[in-house]
Amino acid sequence: MSKKFVLRAAAISAASALIFVGAANSASAHVTVSSPDAKPGGYAKLVFRVPTESDTAGTTKLVVSLPKDHPFAHVGAQVKDGWKVVKTTEKLPTPVKVGDVTLTEAITTVTWTAAAAGVPPNDFDEFALSVGRIPEGVASLTFPAVQTYSDGEVVKWEQIAKNDADKPEHPAPTLKLTTALTPVAATTNDDGDEAGADPLARILGGAGLLLGLVGLGLGLRAGRGKVTP
Repeated sequence: MSKKFVLRAAAISAASALIFVGAANSASAHVTVSSPDAKPGGYAKLVFRVPTESDTAGTTKLVVSLPKDHPFAHVGAQVKDGWKVVKTTEKLPTPVKVGDVTLTEAITTVTWTAAAAGVPPNDFDEFALSVGRIPEGVASLTFPAVQTYSDGEVVKWEQIAKNDADKPEHPAPTLKLTTALTPVAATTNDDGDEAGADPLARILGGAGLLLGLVGLGLGLRAGRGKVTP
């Protein structure tokens, strides 16, 4: 087994751990949007995660606004027991071509209203849309949302982050459409070893090996400290 192969395996393991941690940290108490299948030019399922940030009141209404600059030709709303869903269509400021269709009007908001208690205090629920087509050449889509509580409180999730470091108090749900992380392609040199590994893979692999060597050294030291009768 070549040294570069070991480095690549360690890098992949470390990257997987980082992705897992990032996913855990992204699960915040904000209204968020995610998609298991969003691809430019295709259809996608959008999932809005709505937590109830109250000890006494429940979430009874959710209004999601869809982008008017990149409207969807098709919008299907999830039908949920105990909730009434309404889709609102508006005339667009200017016609927008989506695939082979030119839209002059589009669905711009989707509203779910609870028929009973809604989402209980300190719990969460998910509301889904089926939309298409996903625009091409766009890095992200923003879906401002308005959450209403049973005690009358209204929270507007509509603030746009200025940059990656900006953390607004009530951020608008945003779906990133960038390419997913994939293993880096490698070439093979004359000796049969992989070449062209990216610097990040080398750094992560080296860190993994260093941690392994430190653990091995501590284990050997502990073993030497034992007294055999």
